[in-house]
Amino acid sequence: MSEMITMSLKFNLFATPYSGRYGVSHFWSQQKLVNSKSHTSQRVGRVYCESKTAEMEMRKFSPFLESELLSGNGGLPLTEWRTVPDIWRTSAEKFGDRVAVVDPYHDPPTSMTYKQLYQEIVDFSEGLRVVGLKPNEKIALFADNSCRWLAADQGMMASGAINVVRGSRSSVQELLQLYSHSESVALAIDNPEMYNRIADTFGSHAAVRFAIILWGEKSSLGREAMQGYPVYTYKEIIELGHKSRVDLLDSEDARKQYSYEAINSNDVATIVYTSGTTGNPKGVMLTHKNLLHQILNLGEIVPAVPGDRFLSMLPPWHAYERACEYFIFTHGTEQVYTTVKNLKEDLRRYQPHYLISVPLVYETLYSGILKQINSNSAARKLIALLFLRISMAYMEAKRIYEGKCLMKDTKQPSYIVSLLDWLWARTIAAILWPLHMLAKKIVYSKIHASIGISKAGVSGGGSLSSHVDKFFEAIDIKIQNGYGLTESSPVIAARHPACNVLGSVGHPIRHVEVKIVNAETDEVLPPGSRGIVKARGPLVMKGYYKNPLATKQAIDENGWLNTGDLGWITPDHSVGRSRKSGGVIVLEGRAKDTIVLSTGENVEPSEIEEAAMGSSLIQQIVVIGQDQRRLGAIIVPNKEEVLLAAKRSAIVDSETTEVSKEKAVGILYEELRKWTSGCSFQVGPILIVDEPFTIDSGLLTPTMKIKRDKIAALYKEQIENLYK
Repeated sequence: MSEMITMSLKFNLFATPYSGRYGVSHFWSQQKLVNSKSHTSQRVGRVYCESKTAEMEMRKFSPFLESELLSGNGGLPLTEWRTVPDIWRTSAEKFGDRVAVVDPYHDPPTSMTYKQLYQEIVDFSEGLRVVGLKPNEKIALFADNSCRWLAADQGMMASGAINVVRGSRSSVQELLQLYSHSESVALAIDNPEMYNRIADTFGSHAAVRFAIILWGEKSSLGREAMQGYPVYTYKEIIELGHKSRVDLLDSEDARKQYSYEAINSNDVATIVYTSGTTGNPKGVMLTHKNLLHQILNLGEIVPAVPGDRFLSMLPPWHAYERACEYFIFTHGTEQVYTTVKNLKEDLRRYQPHYLISVPLVYETLYSGILKQINSNSAARKLIALLFLRISMAYMEAKRIYEGKCLMKDTKQPSYIVSLLDWLWARTIAAILWPLHMLAKKIVYSKIHASIGISKAGVSGGGSLSSHVDKFFEAIDIKIQNGYGLTESSPVIAARHPACNVLGSVGHPIRHVEVKIVNAETDEVLPPGSRGIVKARGPLVMKGYYKNPLATKQAIDENGWLNTGDLGWITPDHSVGRSRKSGGVIVLEGRAKDTIVLSTGENVEPSEIEEAAMGSSLIQQIVVIGQDQRRLGAIIVPNKEEVLLAAKRSAIVDSETTEVSKEKAVGILYEELRKWTSGCSFQVGPILIVDEPFTIDSGLLTPTMKIKRDKIAALYKEQIENLYK
């Protein structure tokens, strides 16, 4: 540079680091800056060069990820993680030539080593800076699971921007709402087909600085889709970023054109929206510290080692999939991307050590295995089912003598009774063990060969059915159930490999506090008592974006997150069936209205209920479906209107005075379809009840709000039959 440049140092002290007892003190370390005239060590947040004549552009960076650029500008960067993208430099150095990702179903099919993935991330990050993305700006990432989603996501974070994530299957109006509410300035989308679908709406209703297509070419864009802002392909962003990085690394003068500020651990990394398209959207702000807590602590649940293979099929914007992906890449594992369509074949083909998925996937595998067994000859079917019963009995006895059963009673069991119980269970297990081992060799080995999952399947995002849990235990495939929310980054608790207590969601993971409180008084309840689950720790979100009221309702002044879930914590016993189960969390439904399907999808029932109440045939309705594949509804019909509708449709003759329940179900089902067609989710099975929900019956609050948990408990048996 022709003009004289003077180096100045600007310090931005970071937040107080975790103490060593929390196990994550290596987020922070002392950082050195080397001035050309002195070598003064300081804790540093920003390094920059100031021109005497012009204010320079500021660049935010992940201090360890981009250490080579910082060190070239007179500074020695952090040697430990402060941001999520920092993990990639460590992984590239430790596992460089190991395969990180295999993406066989995109065009082109892609496989990348850790070194190559690291390079893609830093090049994409730099490419975003080149095309004009500024630090702290929001950029929408509307795409599905792929290796390029991962590179884009991490490149965005590494640039100091905040990404706003959603899948490609969301409606155009929903995507527009999230884009506008988040104040995003640009977007990255899956492919040209998606771009063509949303371009017209976004072009007329949103301010878009630029767009990026992750897969495909611009030649596939429709002429009418071009909206007057630049559109880049993924490859173009990578090429722009790579050239700029080379220039910066080669030229000290080029580096001195910018000021440099490290991304803080408390900075927002991403915004994940949890609501649908109606009402006020709730954007969960997750910080780098939130996500690093998950990365550093999931290892006790999933002790992955270099070379372990994971199969990935969940939406990456789902907090559960996302945090798990970040974590596994710090252990040198290989991730293979698959789809619902290809899951069965890919389980056989790739033989994954681990599968991280939602309950529905395990339910589907369970159904598929039973279907295969039932398709065999009568003799083989009988033998297989007999072996399953034997193995389930063996595992039941094993849980008893190992002390891994659930008990609510806080009273210590009798030592003598517990000893006799242990001896009985030990004897039964000893008798059944040879038959269980024979079943493993004859039957279960064939199942293992077809689905892999040789170390564990991890289930989250919904409740795992007891019969599915016990089935996989019987065939010697370990399923570890976990629990969390988007607001908690997400994992709060999970079953440990050495303490896999069926029926529970395990112990809280490290550095997480959990308590059970009374819903009315907020009083902390003792073990064994049912109440609201609350959690606290470094995993709790920063808050809801632009929604301080909702944030205050979710997180109290002491940092406790109200999960809205009902549950209890098992008491500690020194002897008996539950002696090793003390402290695990057992969930028993949701206190708040949100329904979580077994697919992991969140549904706000009020949207459907409000729409349905537009019908004169429906007097009251409660949408159900917690932990089921699809929604259902309990309906109190307006009998007179149902009868009139039946007569108008000639379902009954004009002299009829009452419609049978079977015919009423058909009429109400069609009515629901008509009135809820604009909702995000549709109702499946219907349960008709005659008695209205009233305050006197205890099913309505004094303010006429429905008590969902009371109704679900009252009709529990009918609901179970409804889903059979």
